[in-house]
Amino acid sequence: MSETQNETSGANAARYALELQGISKSFGLVRANRDINLKIETGTIHGIIGENGAGKSTLMNILFGMHRADSGKMFVDGQKTKIRTSADAIAHGIGMVHQHFMLVNRFSVLENVMLGSEGGSLLKQGKQATIARLQELGETYGMVVDPHALISDLNVGMRQRVEILKALKGGARILILDEPTGVLTPQETEQLFEILRVLRADGVTVLLITHKLAEIMEITDNVSIMRAGKMVGHRATADTSPQELAELMVGRKVLLNVDKDAPQTNDVLLDVQGLGAMSSRGHRILDDVSFHVKGGEILGIAGVSGNGQTPLMEILTGMRIPDRGHVEILGETISHDAPKTPKQLREIGVGHIPEDRHVHGLVLDFEAQENMILGYHDGALSGDGRLMDRAGIRTHCETQMEKYDVRPRDPLLPAANFSGGNQQKIVIAREMYSHPKVLIVGQPTRGVDVGAIEFIHKQLIALRDAGCAIVVVSVELDEVMGLSDRIMVMNDGKNIGIVDADKTDTNMLGLMMAGIEQEAVA
Repeated sequence: MSETQNETSGANAARYALELQGISKSFGLVRANRDINLKIETGTIHGIIGENGAGKSTLMNILFGMHRADSGKMFVDGQKTKIRTSADAIAHGIGMVHQHFMLVNRFSVLENVMLGSEGGSLLKQGKQATIARLQELGETYGMVVDPHALISDLNVGMRQRVEILKALKGGARILILDEPTGVLTPQETEQLFEILRVLRADGVTVLLITHKLAEIMEITDNVSIMRAGKMVGHRATADTSPQELAELMVGRKVLLNVDKDAPQTNDVLLDVQGLGAMSSRGHRILDDVSFHVKGGEILGIAGVSGNGQTPLMEILTGMRIPDRGHVEILGETISHDAPKTPKQLREIGVGHIPEDRHVHGLVLDFEAQENMILGYHDGALSGDGRLMDRAGIRTHCETQMEKYDVRPRDPLLPAANFSGGNQQKIVIAREMYSHPKVLIVGQPTRGVDVGAIEFIHKQLIALRDAGCAIVVVSVELDEVMGLSDRIMVMNDGKNIGIVDADKTDTNMLGLMMAGIEQEAVA
């Protein structure tokens, strides 16, 4: 072993599974990490939180070898370590479960776990050894999974288990989880937390990256807070509060709960009857869905991703043609025989904040100012002449960037160069400015920091109070419950039931999300 490898971080080295000293990383003129110091105690669950763009992902990518730090030192189990690649990280016992699972859907559990560690030329022996190891890990940590099951046949919670098992099979004793509960039901989240507690008891060190402060308070032992690329605080979880953590994250007081009055509703502006749709493979993805939304109210739609929410939003915004049923929206009818285009719906007052901003919300190569008028570019925003009023467009963009705190405030910067949360702010600013009468919102605060979440929620409530009928689809139950006046739960393309937001709780919604109808829950 070399002298460098023998170097330790000090007398208390054995106490820390991971220690960072002075880690810095820049991308051009952007300083993503600035002199980061961090100590993670062995056998603990340590939370990392921060605003969008605070530098969390960059730091985790440095830990897992996907980026290289410009300066600083890293110690794993007290030994100074250089991690240049993900293979180096795995060799040093660091595993990572990414927010978007890195699995091959057409492969089995066994094949996915074996990828990159096939066990030499005798594949049969490698398979047998992997099956035995999966069984051992599954029984030890309560994560039993059929090794021969196809990934495509597993639900989201089971797929996440496969990712964790793959990391553990690779020898991980430090496990990084990036936003692990974003697509889980409350029950699946609790199952995950039970697994993490068992891992902790076995000496595994867990780094939990999340924006959900309630989860930080429930599952972590310690928490570190980042802001603007710097580490601004470390707390023992038992000695802090969600309010303090939120203030450390954004540098000011933050209202964590949605503040709204009782709805003052008027006419039904959106009426959905018997709506159905088929996938391109001939599977029914929307099945006899009916509901209505009045002006002045928010209908939240809860459910695990992939249970019909996306095709429903696509029909309501003119992006998909239904095969059954119809929609009455602002006096217009949408049906298989009477489809409407997104442009036609925009013209009558239907706004749309899409759930996938990259695919449907932005043109990433376009400048921010161009994206700020996208879809409305043939109206007054672009000028009244034959040529676009670029000076006016720029002024409009600057005004909206200031109002919605889009960073950096550069109208000429391509959308691709903004962080995810700031891209979302551009989309929301554009759609809010049009003063829609009906607004369809998909994942309004995905990837957005806690301070911006507060602002976005206030804007949605203000729009609702102005008489807009709003449909909000979100995988965040706290968000659905906080924003909504009524909540519809979807499972397997069906409407499982509609409940008043102030007469339900996460347990009831979680059972409905699992397919148990509202009458049975009650």
